[in-house]
Amino acid sequence: MKLGQIVTRRSARLALGFVVLAFSTAPVPGDVGGCSQRAAELDPEAFFSSKQFIDCERCNECRIGTRTCERACGSELVQRSFPEGCVALVHDGEVCLRALLAASCDESRAYLRDEGATTPGECNFCPLREVE
Repeated sequence: MKLGQIVTRRSARLALGFVVLAFSTAPVPGDVGGCSQRAAELDPEAFFSSKQFIDCERCNECRIGTRTCERACGSELVQRSFPEGCVALVHDGEVCLRALLAASCDESRAYLRDEGATTPGECNFCPLREVE
């Protein structure tokens, strides 16, 4: 591995550490929505930026070569908002990002497929309701 690659990889991990730190400084369990305290809404752009960064890292680490990975590693933010009517909380975002970071390469491949991709249960903030 070349020195430039090592520096880039360390810089990326350091940036990821700061992103995770930003999400983990939120209220502790029991504070979110409990004891008459308001739950904090998750900033969609901050969340999707962090998720895209993690997705790109997993694409590179696991050598996943999909169009989804190309978009995740691109300079444009792929997604900027949650679906209409979906309100995610900061804690939801923290749990989702931790699940993505802990995912194996096989799990990441399933999440980053171009067709038939799955989503970790921790990241399914607003599941679609079936029409009766």
